[in-house]
Amino acid sequence: MQRIFFIGYMGAGKTTVGREFAAQTGLSFVDLDVFIENRYHKIVRQIFEEKGEATFREIERRTLREVAGFENAIISTGGGTPCFFDNMAFMNATGTTVYLKVSVDELTRRVELNRNARPVLRNLSGDDLKQFIAENLSARTPFYEQAHLIFEVERMLADNDVTELCREMRKRIRWER
Repeated sequence: MQRIFFIGYMGAGKTTVGREFAAQTGLSFVDLDVFIENRYHKIVRQIFEEKGEATFREIERRTLREVAGFENAIISTGGGTPCFFDNMAFMNATGTTVYLKVSVDELTRRVELNRNARPVLRNLSGDDLKQFIAENLSARTPFYEQAHLIFEVERMLADNDVTELCREMRKRIRWER
């Protein structure tokens, strides 16, 4: 049985890489945020705005435990998931954790492209956005670096890059299938 959790900051490519990895391996793919949205019939931003971060993080914790019961699954987590409660220790105990590591400059470039979809970033741009990401990434890095595997994913410009990255991951993750 395989269970692989992709973690990292927003814009790191957890969903993109997770989908491709699932396609290459035949495992099912679960995006934790999408799973929550489907369950609550609201997008994460609405849950945050209506219920607050504390309630969202509790929902996220419970949902993480639910999807961690799925067998042979790739699970893409939210950027903050590993940083709350005992989520990181839980993921390490129930599967293989993979940190998709990206520099602040590259994250800023990626996030700038769709920052309007992310409520906390909507009013930030340029140096303010870069500073926000740098501060948040610095606070989250100690959690992310507890992952079983760390992959530098600075360069994911084309589908070929993602495909090749997933091939490399398959070599480094002990395969049980």
